[in-house]
Amino acid sequence: MSDLPLVFRSLRVTYGELVALEGLTISVRPGEIYGLIGANGAGKSSAIKTVVGLVPAASGKVEIYGHDVLSDGITARQLTGYVPETSFLYDALTPREFLEFVASIRGLDSGTVSRRLSEFAVALQIERELDQAISTLSNGTRQKAMLIGALLHQPPLLLLDEPFNSLDPRAVRIMKDVLAAYVADGKRAVLFSTHTMEVAERLCQRIGILDRGQLRGEGTLDQLRRQVGQEQATLEDIFLALTTDRGELSRLVSMLGQHGP
Repeated sequence: MSDLPLVFRSLRVTYGELVALEGLTISVRPGEIYGLIGANGAGKSSAIKTVVGLVPAASGKVEIYGHDVLSDGITARQLTGYVPETSFLYDALTPREFLEFVASIRGLDSGTVSRRLSEFAVALQIERELDQAISTLSNGTRQKAMLIGALLHQPPLLLLDEPFNSLDPRAVRIMKDVLAAYVADGKRAVLFSTHTMEVAERLCQRIGILDRGQLRGEGTLDQLRRQVGQEQATLEDIFLALTTDRGELSRLVSMLGQHGP
């Protein structure tokens, strides 16, 4: 089994005539949170959906700890936990019922499930909501249930697509600390997709910048700064330098500013 939690090799993803990803080649290393950033439609979700089998690859390969997700998908996906960009939950169930269902699929014993579920519920302040119908819950509480479901079996690889959507500031801070601790053993890893630059800059050890399906830059923050020749650049500065014509951006801002009150 490979030591690398996740590898994309020349991945190409298409939707009909639309090319969502073109030749994506990156790897996620043990002990790191790898940030995949980009604008809406850049290809972030397509990459993650290919890993979990929701979107087929037109060409290329994806491997989880050396297991090909196409030829050995069941084994590969047993090693992952996944939070999609848009939550999918069974509205007729309660969070407790949903999470017990997830735990049964993952083969967890009832004692472990009860303990972990109680710990997460207290930390994320959803004790009262655990036994309410999911259809009655806020988006933030539904997102918390999705995060618990991904973490419940403590997988070696977490795939998180905009995981902080709808979360309150307290929950975001807790989850940042949880993820940092999660990879601290140097063995587990996280692929973290977001278009929130501040979160990626503070949380991720390495970052890949996607733009219109292509990788424009990759590395640590310092490596990306050297790539754009700006020693003090923020991740937002770097992202704009690699993906945006600054003259065109200034022109658009000026144009929109003319339509003020």
